[in-house]
Amino acid sequence: MGNESVLSRWFPHGLAAAFLVLWTALAVNPVMRDVWWAENIPVMAAFLLLAATYRAFRFSNLAYALMACWLVLHTIGGHYTFANVPFDFITDLFGFERNHFDRLGHYSIGFYAFPIAEFLTRRNLAKPVVVHLFSLFAIMALAAGYEIIEWWYAVLAGGEAGIEFLGSQGDIWDAQTDMLCDTLGAVTALILFVFSGIKPERA
Repeated sequence: MGNESVLSRWFPHGLAAAFLVLWTALAVNPVMRDVWWAENIPVMAAFLLLAATYRAFRFSNLAYALMACWLVLHTIGGHYTFANVPFDFITDLFGFERNHFDRLGHYSIGFYAFPIAEFLTRRNLAKPVVVHLFSLFAIMALAAGYEIIEWWYAVLAGGEAGIEFLGSQGDIWDAQTDMLCDTLGAVTALILFVFSGIKPERA
């Protein structure tokens, strides 16, 4: 095997190691520890699930890279709280009235449509049209479910923690815009999947 194959083989391990370094660094002195826990529970769950299932099903390197985007962005958001991530250069550059880092995080959630489509395709569990529709609708359902969880946590936590976790920044259409960002991320991921060349592993 050539050098490229060796690098490809160890790519997920290097990505996981780099993420763990970042996660550990950002776990120190977050802005609000209770919000940090609320934001990082899904991050830790997703990472541990991918690690536990690695031997049973190894996704493509592109799928792992796409999934890492959300892990990294959500970890950063958990440290600062999404509304307070240092993102002023983007806000000032485009003249935004709010910090849109959370929109970027939601967009990256949509990237998980790629591994969903990859799993269904490689295991030959559905035809291409169904694969794409299921992957898209799965992300849309996840997006709606997460908005409900955000609302539930904000009500239970109350006070500043609830407001920071919700991260609406006064936008009455925050939940709907977040779900749109999730959906657009999924559409982007599925377009990438079409050109990825991933095919069924068995008939």
